[in-house]
Amino acid sequence: MKKMIVIFMVVTLLVTLGSVPVLAGNSVTGNGAPSGPHYNLNIIGVPKDKTAPMDNNNGHRIFVPLEKKAKIMLIEGDDFAVLDANGTDGNGAKFQLPNPDPDGDGTTLYSVWARPVGKPGGSAVMTTCAELWVGPGPDGIVGTADDEYEEVCSIAILEVERSKGKSRFENVSKELLYIYADITPDDGIDNVVRVPLFDDSLEGYFWDYDNNGLKVLQLRFYEIPTTVPEPENL
Repeated sequence: MKKMIVIFMVVTLLVTLGSVPVLAGNSVTGNGAPSGPHYNLNIIGVPKDKTAPMDNNNGHRIFVPLEKKAKIMLIEGDDFAVLDANGTDGNGAKFQLPNPDPDGDGTTLYSVWARPVGKPGGSAVMTTCAELWVGPGPDGIVGTADDEYEEVCSIAILEVERSKGKSRFENVSKELLYIYADITPDDGIDNVVRVPLFDDSLEGYFWDYDNNGLKVLQLRFYEIPTTVPEPENL
């Protein structure tokens, strides 16, 4: 009987976490997130644009407009850090994070969990995007300032809504650490591939944050791997 109870508990935990392999010592908390050390980042919607300088302001929060789009530029680094907290100006915010999948095999070194909080009401759509180099500019020379780029965004998007009741975390590594897109659109073949953040095939990675009244989106980064699906299994 004891063996059957242990098996049931393990199966329940795997169903709860989906494709997330849980490391020793990690369990699911009451809010749906794993237990254990993590980095917190709050994306805060504000009704008025911020004017104060917020470069190198690592306060674990980024400000975005409450009712329109913002860009959060993604910078590769060894640690998590807010480099520019102001996403309400024309330059966008900047967030540093490690390469999540250096091997490109679909299994991450860390995972991202998200939940909307605050007063019920409001939603947001968050999409991972980057720039695809398409050719030299008018000067015909590769690698100069007038090179031409095309924006590429993932078809795996994160949609969150603050409804009534208790808000729970969900694993959003697929949506925020990868781009699922056709990066060879001119060949006439629809071929969606999976590109991890900071892969050399793209550059200028960013999160496109389209806010519709959401006050706060909480992100947590845990040192727990996630295996994300192949493009054909989306």
